[in-house]
Amino acid sequence: MSETRHLFATPFVIDRLQSAEGIAVLREAILAEQARDTAGVQISNLGGWHSATTMLDWGGEAARALAHKAMTMADEATGHADPEKSGEYSWVPEMWANVSGSGHANQYHTHPGSFWSAVAYIDDGYEGSADAALGGELQLSDPRMPMVRMTAPDLRLKDQAGTRQKSEPIMRPATGLIVMFPSWLQHAVRPFYGPGTRISVAINLVPARTMTKEIEA
Repeated sequence: MSETRHLFATPFVIDRLQSAEGIAVLREAILAEQARDTAGVQISNLGGWHSATTMLDWGGEAARALAHKAMTMADEATGHADPEKSGEYSWVPEMWANVSGSGHANQYHTHPGSFWSAVAYIDDGYEGSADAALGGELQLSDPRMPMVRMTAPDLRLKDQAGTRQKSEPIMRPATGLIVMFPSWLQHAVRPFYGPGTRISVAINLVPARTMTKEIEA
């Protein structure tokens, strides 16, 4: 019998924010910044409000705690090629907020220049509804596409459990959820039609060599 080995798996890390108070503080800070800077910026967002990438400057202690959470997740999911040099790199975080209303979405994009990207959901906007028609799911694109689709669009590779893999898996956000994935992974947000307001925070983690100073005797 032939042997199948599964190579080049793409990690997708899922965790929860533990502090309801911290989530509430972040929500207030984001809405206050939106009121101050109503224009925001236009990057991947189709409608909605996208803050400048300076949330660490205006988000206060709650924003710094969230960045620390993401960096801890990255530390657990990353290893140096040489185990003896595990402390050679540290993370430089970049953070911004997104506020979306009905019909708003984010087109497919990647985050060049960083290693890990994370999204924390401060308010999923569903207001307790489980209706799938409300949309707003995070959508990921198989990084091996479009090559497989170009040759045989109806075929799917099987995973280790023998299940046919999806080329565009989706995940429904939930308040307090935080997810992390490699920054080169294409991702988008489907149009959101929830009754509330979707508020999320995005984080990029850029690796930087740890500098050590040698003190001369």
